[in-house]
Amino acid sequence: MSAGLFRLTVLLTLLLSFAPWLFAQEKRWYKGNTHTHTINSDGDSTPDEVVRWYREHKYNFLVLSDHNYLTEVAGLNNVFGAAEQFLLISGEEITDKFQQKPLHINGLAVKELVKPQGGTSVADTLQKNVDAIRRAAGVPHVDHPNFHWAITADDLKRVKNLKLFEIYNGHPTVNNLGGGGLPGLEAMWDDILSAGLPLYGIAVDDAHYFKLPWDKTKARPGHGWVMVRAARLQASDILQALEQGDFYASTGVTLKEYQADSNAIRLTIEAEKESKYVVQFIGKGGQVLQTSTSEVASYTFKGNELYVRAKVSESNGKAAWTQPVFIKKP
Repeated sequence: MSAGLFRLTVLLTLLLSFAPWLFAQEKRWYKGNTHTHTINSDGDSTPDEVVRWYREHKYNFLVLSDHNYLTEVAGLNNVFGAAEQFLLISGEEITDKFQQKPLHINGLAVKELVKPQGGTSVADTLQKNVDAIRRAAGVPHVDHPNFHWAITADDLKRVKNLKLFEIYNGHPTVNNLGGGGLPGLEAMWDDILSAGLPLYGIAVDDAHYFKLPWDKTKARPGHGWVMVRAARLQASDILQALEQGDFYASTGVTLKEYQADSNAIRLTIEAEKESKYVVQFIGKGGQVLQTSTSEVASYTFKGNELYVRAKVSESNGKAAWTQPVFIKKP
């Protein structure tokens, strides 16, 4: 090998070794909704009208998730899609049941229609549908567990290869808060996390009605969403970030900054005029480890928490939830 070729080979090797650093893209936040409906199942508006609503209300991505129906999104992306501004992702709400319990699982970015799989129990039915979504190259998330009080924390603990479930659903009759001695979705979440099972919580609209005047008895858009941190507005990046827990869920609270490492969680709230905030850092068993009323809050890990997550509550009822950070004991 000549001296010139040798030097060129060394230079290329050095460049390739630094390639991830040289070409790494700075991540940004993308607002999206993974659960909504059109006239293709039980919504009141066409896919075009539904997509237009989210596009005009400054969302960055949307999943159309009609019941047992897979809407083709390529044409919609040709009309509404814009690089780094708005993206449609294919989806379906697989609508199954066990006995009289409705069991709904969203399949994000599935490549083909997934039929309800059935099962011998609630957990088995969920598992078979999760597996079918994975076979269709999609990402599953379990919908509104307390709808008809169908799914318990113990059911969810038995489901494998599941990373996402709804801790907030904007439909007015899904019992987010629990009742009658049955836990709300946050309590269920802490039960699951306290068993050492990493499960990430999302907020969604589950919107069905876009044309009616404002009516709190109807499932309307704009109630719950996720803020996903990714390098690009592409389906692969968004879905990877969701499954890695690099997002927060919100019903109206925005975070200017959020960082978590092996030592601490730090966040800064984008405060609204006249609003006040409470930040709770929550650990095993749903225990509140620390409370802050500052718009800049942080929690330093002690090492015995098992996990820590943050909830930000706004004085008019809005909220945001960060994802659990599991603490490894030294």
